[in-house]
Amino acid sequence: MTLGTPRLHLRETTSTNDRARELAAAGAPHGTLVTADAQSAGRGRQGRRWSAPPGRALLMSVVLREPHALLSLAAAVAVARACGPEARVKWPNDVQLEGRKVSGILAEGRPQEGWAVLGIGINVALTPAHLPEELRETATGLGLTPADVPVILARVLAELDVALALAPQALLDAWRARDGLLGRQVRWGAAEGVAAGLDAHGRLLVARADGSVAALDAGEVHLASS
Repeated sequence: MTLGTPRLHLRETTSTNDRARELAAAGAPHGTLVTADAQSAGRGRQGRRWSAPPGRALLMSVVLREPHALLSLAAAVAVARACGPEARVKWPNDVQLEGRKVSGILAEGRPQEGWAVLGIGINVALTPAHLPEELRETATGLGLTPADVPVILARVLAELDVALALAPQALLDAWRARDGLLGRQVRWGAAEGVAAGLDAHGRLLVARADGSVAALDAGEVHLASS
């Protein structure tokens, strides 16, 4: 079934992931899409808030049955491709333009019930004036207009359909082609090292100064200078 049907569009909701989770638990089919003009309680990874002025961001969640084992990586590839050739991925799935976040991705679900919901937010038509002052150095937009939100939605769904159909090795290669951390000094917790790409399981490899290599499968990674 094509991603994006059936579709529920809301003027405002708490978060599209909340509504998509409700629909998934009630038996909504694979590909069910929830979109909204605005969210009152949008969230990203690590419990962060995701907010945007009404109509200026793509706010979407899609129900996926029997989700891909590397779902977050597939989503990052799809969104990066939809955002353009300059878009890069900061592991695991923040999409950036010129080092600033333009999109956030949040996958949630119930593996035991065979479903997940994939939430995607993209700053389609945000300018610096639309961003809180504390985010103006770290976030950005695509530089488009509100009329372009449906265009980006269609592009994301098409790219997601392609990415989810990739074999694991091809998906990892596609992600590596967009790797925004490769060769850069990064830190996680109290440790530091040089980002060295992904392993076969989608874990971030980091080369430490002592010659050892850490394989990170969760958590936050930051550029060491940030």
